[in-house]
Amino acid sequence: MTDLSHPWIVTAFLGADTCLLDSVRELRARILFDRGRRPAFRRADGAHIDDQDLDFGAWHFIARQRPDGPPLGYIRLSTPATGENFQSRTYLGVERYEELLAAQGVEPGQVFEHSRLVVEHRSRKLGLGQYLNALAIGAAHHLGARAMIGTSGTKDGQDRFHEQFGFRAMPGTRRYVEQYTEDVVIMFHRVADGAGRHHDLVTRLRDEFPRIAASTPALATAEASPGRPAPAGLTTAPGPDRDLWRPTLLTPRNAMDFQALTALLTYGDVREIHDTVDEQLTELVRSREPSCRDETEIEVRKREQLAGLETWEYGTWVWYPWSRRLVHVLPRDEFRLVRTDRNRGKIDRPEQRRLLGKRIGIIGLSVGNSAALTFALEGIGGAFKLADFDDFSLSNLNRLRAGVHELGVNKAVLSARQMFEIDPYLDIEIHRGGLTEDNIEAFFTGGQGAIDLLIEECDTPWVKVAAREYARDLRVPVVMDCNDRGMLDVERFDLEPDRPLLHGLLGDIKSVDVTDLSRQEKVDLILAMVDADRISPELAASFGELGRTLSSWPQLASGVALGGALCGEAARRILLGLPCASGRFYTDLDRQIAPERSTVA
Repeated sequence: MTDLSHPWIVTAFLGADTCLLDSVRELRARILFDRGRRPAFRRADGAHIDDQDLDFGAWHFIARQRPDGPPLGYIRLSTPATGENFQSRTYLGVERYEELLAAQGVEPGQVFEHSRLVVEHRSRKLGLGQYLNALAIGAAHHLGARAMIGTSGTKDGQDRFHEQFGFRAMPGTRRYVEQYTEDVVIMFHRVADGAGRHHDLVTRLRDEFPRIAASTPALATAEASPGRPAPAGLTTAPGPDRDLWRPTLLTPRNAMDFQALTALLTYGDVREIHDTVDEQLTELVRSREPSCRDETEIEVRKREQLAGLETWEYGTWVWYPWSRRLVHVLPRDEFRLVRTDRNRGKIDRPEQRRLLGKRIGIIGLSVGNSAALTFALEGIGGAFKLADFDDFSLSNLNRLRAGVHELGVNKAVLSARQMFEIDPYLDIEIHRGGLTEDNIEAFFTGGQGAIDLLIEECDTPWVKVAAREYARDLRVPVVMDCNDRGMLDVERFDLEPDRPLLHGLLGDIKSVDVTDLSRQEKVDLILAMVDADRISPELAASFGELGRTLSSWPQLASGVALGGALCGEAARRILLGLPCASGRFYTDLDRQIAPERSTVA
């Protein structure tokens, strides 16, 4: 997961995978070698080595600054299950180790050990060491530790560093260790005494540990629970990552991208690899030359397109960190040519290029999600700004195209992910706090550029009015689907800068007039906005039931899908300069599929 207050991406696994262990052992040894300071960590053949039996059964945490970046730091957490191999036990000897624990009033089965904290030099001043140390301590607290123990070097003040986390040096345990070329001391930490200066960070990471933990066989929490215990690993398995939403694009011909791709594959982050570029190249040839059907000729054209490159070198590898998928696609222009090829005849290529040059703002990502995905699919807009403060919840599954594994994800994040999975070359900016007084100007004009069209689909009266005030001032057209009777609302402020907001249905209303409304005032305002005389009987009947027998506005997936289609049609017409006037337009499905409208005798 990504921690918003620290620029670190952390992966964790429970030590059982020999391949992963080989990688972390090499990383540890290389950093511990420290340009020759600790020669014991490099063999005569130049290989770095740090093999320890303690690795098996321990938690391993690896930190990066980017999902596709190299490992920058590491720490290990050992549980009582591997207590016989604890470094501190080996250092002290069994008898003295047990005497020390007895003197502190704890049993060996209550003690965890963290060790092998290593951080690349370039990341030490960025706080990575503190973060990893706090994470290991927080994980131990979560797993039921009563105390923690560990060995600490003293040459560079590592012992003082651990004191900041509530550890204290054990008297009489300091001595020189040849392997580390410095004095080492035993440090002890009692959970009940808190975590010193970094107590708040440790507490937060204790609560985050279940989501950070890797989805490998894990230790069940040591806390007692009524009834049957949960299956091992269930309580420590990671939840959905709720923050990542932007993919990383890697071009193998670029030296830095090649290194990043190699690191990504080396350190086990990739769950799935999807490479269909050969088939995509076939489609590219057929899109350019529809009459070319000879397989041999197609292969010749494909080799010409590759221009001497291997297939794996061509195009872009897209890393989706939220799903840990690595996907190989054609370069941007070729990708889009093929992806929108079957739009031709309805949207020709010059029009497609014009549409891809437009930036669209979407506020409210329930009905707005349907519009956003329709735009991405159809190639309406190449850049987007998405705003929604709400998280995707179980009750949204009646109309949003998403899965149960995405519950709890912010709707703007969710929509951006879905759009990037359709077209990884999109330019997307999100505002996960929704539209507010603080960011409304930036939403319209800041970031990567001003928007050319606004899709407004939120439920907050202030936002509905304030967004239109800005749109009118900036001459930005506004489109809204009301999700009832297929009602589409269009306000062409680009052509009519003096047009009254919402067609004058609310009079000369201003956003300052709707900041503090009672529940009934909000209902009355929304009824006026949608024209109460024209709404469906079902919606009209629901107003009196809100908060009584209904939890919120009734909405159906069919209506939301229709709304996305209507917004897409209006947006395409407006952005291409085709006829699309201000007004309200109904595509009432009840009427459209009424028996008397059938064209079949």
